[in-house]
Amino acid sequence: MLKHIGVTDLCVGMYVQELSGSCVERPFWNNSFLIQNEEVLEKILVSGIVGAWIDPSKGADVPASAPDESLVQADHGGRQPPCASDQSCAQAAGPHPRVSMSEELSRALKLCSRSKAAVMEMFGDLRMGRIVKLDRVTDMVGEISDSLLRHPDALISLVRLKNADEYTYMHSVAVCGLMIGLARQLDLPPQLVEEAGLAGLLHDVGKMTIPTAILAKPLALNDNEYTTMRTHPEAGARMLADSRHFTARVLDVCLHHHEKVDGTGYPHKLCGTQISLFARMAAVCDVYDAVTSDRPYRDRWCPAESIRKMAGWTGHFDQKVFHAFVKCIGIYPVGALVRLQSGRLAVVMEQHTECLLTPMVKVFFSASSRTPLPPESVDLACGQDRIVSFESEKTWGFKNLEALWAGKVQGGEAHFG
Repeated sequence: MLKHIGVTDLCVGMYVQELSGSCVERPFWNNSFLIQNEEVLEKILVSGIVGAWIDPSKGADVPASAPDESLVQADHGGRQPPCASDQSCAQAAGPHPRVSMSEELSRALKLCSRSKAAVMEMFGDLRMGRIVKLDRVTDMVGEISDSLLRHPDALISLVRLKNADEYTYMHSVAVCGLMIGLARQLDLPPQLVEEAGLAGLLHDVGKMTIPTAILAKPLALNDNEYTTMRTHPEAGARMLADSRHFTARVLDVCLHHHEKVDGTGYPHKLCGTQISLFARMAAVCDVYDAVTSDRPYRDRWCPAESIRKMAGWTGHFDQKVFHAFVKCIGIYPVGALVRLQSGRLAVVMEQHTECLLTPMVKVFFSASSRTPLPPESVDLACGQDRIVSFESEKTWGFKNLEALWAGKVQGGEAHFG
């Protein structure tokens, strides 16, 4: 009996009855064939093929650990899948007990510095065709995963404060963390959670082939520069394929994280579920970190503003994946500026896993008298006040609000070593 599976679920030993998806030339394949080695698998992946009919009677069947695309579609029996922070609490009795935001921020700052150095080394190795120290890379993904288990918001919030000069490397660290959190939100098994993190860490490796003058240009790119920039997914996928260290799913994220569900993305203009689950996840995580980060040509958006704007980009994201992402980072993300019913302004410091509507905030300003107040931490779960609206930092003219929740991180930027 034939089975239809996504391209990232193909394995060596499977018998392909027929390929499906992008209209590409594939002169090196017959209509039906056995996947005999990783080289054939890599050619299928980078070609733009999105799926295949396999015949388990003539080759290997789908492994039990293959990711189920229906995870995003399922209603989980009438309940929502647990969010990353909820899963953190569930595992609190294990080796990574939940710690306070302030405690994990201190660890996360050091981890970000180590991660930046590891990513710079890895990207350099890939660019020069050297052997990648895979153990160091996977260990780094594990450390990021552990940090999110100890506190789901600390590292993700801190890495937003990267400066423009270190964007390329720290963006990879941020997307790694966001992919791990989203994978847990979607209730993926631990092995795939780690693989999602690795895919996030490597998704932009192709930018190593783009001239620095384009990457760091302080103005909008012209047509020729934009065309050059759009080559980075395919360049990155080739680099990863040549290294022979990474799975088909990791290569797929590198190749397809700029695809859009309405078919207007690149490089292959895939649409809907032609785009793998991991690539649909990466599309959301990549954009969120990009718009919440300072860039040479624009200032970052605050987390709440970013979510509102992304929600309005019809056709860009898989909506079920996007909704899971919103649950993962919270209705009121750390760092969001909010107005309370009491007329005070506050910055969100920490979310409660029990109720996302009542985070811990730090009050610092009176909206009615327009005067500063002594900073005061308020737990909205106690019911003495409540959030009535988001506010804009730019409208109020506030700067460096990060110092209110990030402690030692001053000046609105964290310089990671």
